[in-house]
Amino acid sequence: MLAVACDNSIQVQDARRGDADAWDALFRRYQLPLYAYVYEWVRQEQTTLDIIQETFINAVRHIGRLEDDGKFGSWLFSIAHQKCIQQWRQSGRQPAMLEIADADGEGPFREDDSPADLLIRREQEEAFMKLLSQLPVPQRSALILHFLEDFSLEEIAEITGAQLGTVKSRLHYAKKALRKLLQEEVE
Repeated sequence: MLAVACDNSIQVQDARRGDADAWDALFRRYQLPLYAYVYEWVRQEQTTLDIIQETFINAVRHIGRLEDDGKFGSWLFSIAHQKCIQQWRQSGRQPAMLEIADADGEGPFREDDSPADLLIRREQEEAFMKLLSQLPVPQRSALILHFLEDFSLEEIAEITGAQLGTVKSRLHYAKKALRKLLQEEVE
C-alpha cells in the first residue's frame, strides 16, 4: 500500500508539471473505481462517463489546489461525489445509487464457477443490493466508499464534505439497519 501511495505521489507531482504520461497513468489507475462509484449514483452509462470526464477535467484544471499529493485519490473521488450531487439535483430525482443490479445478469465471475455458483452469487448480490437500496443515500454512500472502495473514515469525510463524526455515525447506523433488515429477511 505504501509503494502505491509513493508511486501515486510521484505521478501527481509529474501531472502537476503537465506530464501527459503521468495523467494517463492516474486516469488508468482511477477510472474503474470512479466508474463503479459514479454508476451506483446515476445508473446511466453515458451520464457516468460524462461525470468521470468532467471529474478529470476539473482535476487537471485544479491540481494546483491539491495540498497533499498522497490524497489524490480521495480528492478525485470528492470531485466525482460533488458532480454526482449536481447531477442528482439537476435531474430533480433521487439518485439511483445501489438499486438492484441490472437485469441482464452480467457481473464479475470466475472461470471455474459452475452455473449453480453463478446463480447463487447473483441471487445473493441482488438480495444484498435490495437491502442496501432501503438505506438513506448518505449511509449507502459511506458504506460503498468504506467497504467497497476501501477509503478511510477521514477520506470519506473529505470526499462527502461531512464531519468525521457524521461519517462514523452514518456507518454505524447503516450497519445497524442492515443487520435489522437481514434479520427481517430471515424471519
